[in-house]
Amino acid sequence: MSLNQANAVLSPRKAQILEYIDKNFNKIKQLNVFNRKFHTQDQDYHRFLIEPHLNVLEIGCGNGDLLASVNPKTGVGIDLSPQMTVLAQSRHQNLSFYTFDAESPLPIEKGKSFDVIIISDVIGLFDDIQLVLENLVPYCTPQTRIVISYYTKHWEFLVKVAEFLKIKVPQPPQNFLSTGDIEKIVELSGFEVIRKEYQQLIPIPMLGLDTLINKFIATLPGIRKLCLRSYVVARLRPTYIPHAYSTTVVIPCRNEKGNIEPAVQRLPLFCKDLEIIYVEGNSKDGTWEEILRIKEKYPHLDIKAFQQNGKGKADAVHLGFSKSRGDILMILDGDLTTPPEQMPKFYNVIASGQGEFVCGTRLIYPMEDQAMQFFNFIANKGFSWIFSYLLSQRFTDTLCGTKVFFAKDYKRMIEQRKFFGDFDPFGDFELIFAASKLNLKVTEVPIRYRARSYGTTQISRWRHGVILLKMVLYAYKKLKLFF
Repeated sequence: MSLNQANAVLSPRKAQILEYIDKNFNKIKQLNVFNRKFHTQDQDYHRFLIEPHLNVLEIGCGNGDLLASVNPKTGVGIDLSPQMTVLAQSRHQNLSFYTFDAESPLPIEKGKSFDVIIISDVIGLFDDIQLVLENLVPYCTPQTRIVISYYTKHWEFLVKVAEFLKIKVPQPPQNFLSTGDIEKIVELSGFEVIRKEYQQLIPIPMLGLDTLINKFIATLPGIRKLCLRSYVVARLRPTYIPHAYSTTVVIPCRNEKGNIEPAVQRLPLFCKDLEIIYVEGNSKDGTWEEILRIKEKYPHLDIKAFQQNGKGKADAVHLGFSKSRGDILMILDGDLTTPPEQMPKFYNVIASGQGEFVCGTRLIYPMEDQAMQFFNFIANKGFSWIFSYLLSQRFTDTLCGTKVFFAKDYKRMIEQRKFFGDFDPFGDFELIFAASKLNLKVTEVPIRYRARSYGTTQISRWRHGVILLKMVLYAYKKLKLFF
């Protein structure tokens, strides 16, 4: 669309905004020492939220630096200002930029979709935010993430003071919205919010003090909402139309001989194509021999069996997944304290789109006697609160072994080892942390936790409690401090 065409359809308010941008163009395109620090940290956090090499669209792209910073496979930027899109194209010739009003149908070919859509700093400039978001729906898939970054409402006065003192680039007249306001409009537009984050309590350089405060204080509960910057991540609201998927259930087991056949007998055939994989880990009670017997006894079932070369549940789970063929991957602990009869619930949640990373939670329903020791229960409650804060999504029970996700997302989660490292002997936390970083929609399914009917627990309260504390510190380091 040409400039004259754009002006012909602009509202009086938008014409005023465009005039304001043109008037201050030279100031806007040159960052000073104060706003350079802010934009650098803002780009860093967008890179944390957005994987590289994705198809990314940015609404209100400005000079294109933010879009370029996330290293997209294909990047498309749209801006109201012709001068801005010309500047952006000159700075980033490998990306595509268009002059267009986002409140009109977008000038992008039908059928094209994006992995991520960024709306940074401009949501308060729109006449009709809901219309903008609704215009984006045709370019979204269920996997698309909308990332909205904006100033928090209580910084409005300080932002205006910074503009008056000329330590911040002037902004056109806009609406300062609270994070709650943005969340409500997002939901009205057919999306659902996955996570909310806050960054930059001190957005200007202060001889290194700003870095210390922003890393170690600004992200703390009770303080983080005072930050200048808010981030809302959303996805399309699912339509709840179930799909038929093949499924692999991986059952890691060590010294679980008495639970091998009950697992098969009690596991419902909840989908047409069900694969069961036992992974045995150096048992001393004949578990491996029992697995082979059951495999022969039930030839009508697709049962596979593997033995670990390594140790621990994490190694067993990854071995099972590496041998799997299902669209959906499930973990069912070999102690059967999560009843196999509950697995159809997990399948229905993920197959209908209600969740992308589905966890069991043992802390909603009452438990059977002796299912979990009292101090373990109290510790799990405490850790659930801590991890909900660290992961920015609700987790009531991080240690429930039953976790369900798509195989395609598992491949992405494994890639996150480049960021997190190989740190988790349980296998639960590396999956949870990766799902959080990838902005997968987490949904918990309440289960009635059962006491063991065979064998003894392989959890050491104190030894594994120390490991849990290490996981808390590790999550804080990686997910809040980003190093």
